[in-house]
Amino acid sequence: MSRSTTPLHLAVALDGAGWHPAAWREADARPAELFTARYWADLAAEAERGLLDLLTIEDSLGLQSSLPTGPDERTDQVRGRLDAVLTAARIAPLTRHIGLLPVAVVTHTEPFHLSKAIATLDYVSTGRAGVQVRVSARPDEAAHFGRRTLPGLSLDALDTPDGRALLAELFGEAADYVEVVRRLWDSWEDDAEIRDVATGRFIDRDKLHYIDFEGPHFSVKGPSITPRPPQGQPLVAALAHRTEPFRLVASSADLGFTTPHGIGQAAAVVGEIRQAQEEAGRGGQTVHVFADLVVFLDEEPGRAAERRARLDAELDAPYASDALVFTGTAAELADLLLEFAATGLTGFRLRPATLPYDLARVSRDLVPELQRRGAFRESYQADTLRGLLGLPRPANRYAPA
Repeated sequence: MSRSTTPLHLAVALDGAGWHPAAWREADARPAELFTARYWADLAAEAERGLLDLLTIEDSLGLQSSLPTGPDERTDQVRGRLDAVLTAARIAPLTRHIGLLPVAVVTHTEPFHLSKAIATLDYVSTGRAGVQVRVSARPDEAAHFGRRTLPGLSLDALDTPDGRALLAELFGEAADYVEVVRRLWDSWEDDAEIRDVATGRFIDRDKLHYIDFEGPHFSVKGPSITPRPPQGQPLVAALAHRTEPFRLVASSADLGFTTPHGIGQAAAVVGEIRQAQEEAGRGGQTVHVFADLVVFLDEEPGRAAERRARLDAELDAPYASDALVFTGTAAELADLLLEFAATGLTGFRLRPATLPYDLARVSRDLVPELQRRGAFRESYQADTLRGLLGLPRPANRYAPA
């Protein structure tokens, strides 16, 4: 295999005991520790050992479910989780380099609250914070808040007029949400804090700004109560499966997670997002596009497939995912990633099928394999998440030029 000239970016998506629903039954799983800080700190340390750019932590407003549109009644799979933003804040001081992106649902919640939570995470992590925004179309989650009702459409119904109207509403709201959050992060200029004991001035009030956002979904005056984060703008990411979220990534995010199942689909997804970037007036900006893959990794050929078959035997039907499911060795996965990267993808987010096993195979087997091919870094080269991803620290929109 020839050496790569463009190093890849790698992320890992952490969820419970792993992405396979039966992962919690594995001998090395830690189901009794899923709601402890130690468990998440250990996972973060393993990911950082592999020099990964960032990790994401799953979250939702409802219990995990085997059904896409509502709760199920299963008792044989992991149910329940910790708050992702608070978990990230807890493990941030225990890491030094890796980026931390908790998932946050932006349907039903308030942008003012999230803006200060992620700004705080950026301070706690000294510039390594971000957020993966997510919408919710589930009626049971809407019922937790009582502000609106949602129709509970099936996945097949999303391509009907009613389905497209619902998606336009939810993702339009998400775009406004991100805009409010970004304005609040800029509502303090970088030098607004004076902290001059001699004069008794702690802040320069002229450098705090009302954002005065008025839109169909939010009316927010500002300013924030939290000073501008160390990165200026923490990273904003979104998972995108189709046109509506592709547009959200292109217009509002720094990073899009996508789920192509083949080379041709990957190229088409990258092309659609780049076109949407141009239409949104962001053609000159860097927007990363990562592909998600669920991974079963083992050192010996065939062992990963055997492990997957054993786990599948605990289910009603073989495990399937929105993302491509890879089963094999680190060398085989490296081949696949480099092939996919040729389509214009800038990185990959790997979803370990079981934790901690498949995460360790990523950090201890896949990363060295990519390093041997010149396709991944040998050490961390930046102190912030934006720096790791080659993103500049943006100027404050409210500060004088």
